[in-house]
Amino acid sequence: MNGRTTTTFPQRCEYEKAVAVLEAMSLPCEEVSPDPGYAMVACPAIVLTHETRRALSDGVRDDYICSGWVDYRPAKIAVPGENPIIYEDDIFGFASIVLLAPCVADPEKIRIIAHTSGDISPVFPYLNATVRGASYNKNAPNLTFMDGHRMISLYPNRIAAAKPDEIVDAWRTLEMIRRLVNETWARRDEIEPDDALRVRPPALEIFKRLPRTNCRECGEVTCLAFAAKVYMGQESVDKCAPVFGGNFGHLKDALLEICQGLGTMLE
Repeated sequence: MNGRTTTTFPQRCEYEKAVAVLEAMSLPCEEVSPDPGYAMVACPAIVLTHETRRALSDGVRDDYICSGWVDYRPAKIAVPGENPIIYEDDIFGFASIVLLAPCVADPEKIRIIAHTSGDISPVFPYLNATVRGASYNKNAPNLTFMDGHRMISLYPNRIAAAKPDEIVDAWRTLEMIRRLVNETWARRDEIEPDDALRVRPPALEIFKRLPRTNCRECGEVTCLAFAAKVYMGQESVDKCAPVFGGNFGHLKDALLEICQGLGTMLE
């Protein structure tokens, strides 16, 4: 813990409310701005000391809505100085980060969930045909791919990203997705859509967080087969008895995190 914490907001009006509260309480804050380059996928973030955050939490109730708090880490990349590209046939729209949290699997990283103003699901078959290593589940529908060490899961109006380095890297990730979605959509007449279901890499990410003992208590022959069924929505992750009630309970949080991020949690 470095003594400072950061949050962002689902809408700019919530950021403005938070800043107004801080000013009214004479509490200092630092702003991290997404402008101009990431203006279509993010609101400003604020950075507080842990003492200031405690004072803020003690002094207000429901005055603003933030996306969650994580330990602050300085950005390794700069926000682009150019305005974001505007697409004539924009299927993505704007992104709003509704959840910001530490990554359970890697405490040095964060995770985010963002909502999009546009329905991006029509582009999934085209992304499945062009993005290397993409995994598309038409029945969900969702599409998952890796961006370096970051796992990206796309849904009709939602994006889950696991393991961005920090908040500016999360903004970079969202802007990359916005461009990828719109540029692929613009080229859709040149691309043969692909509806094929592939279970990699998402099933492997679930598998990595299982005990990998092939105990068969879930009814499957191997942990990998169980992971594939969880990813495809055919089995509930809590059927893994060693994790949920056995000797591997320490894997539970990381397993739940990846399943929630992939949208594979059964009711």
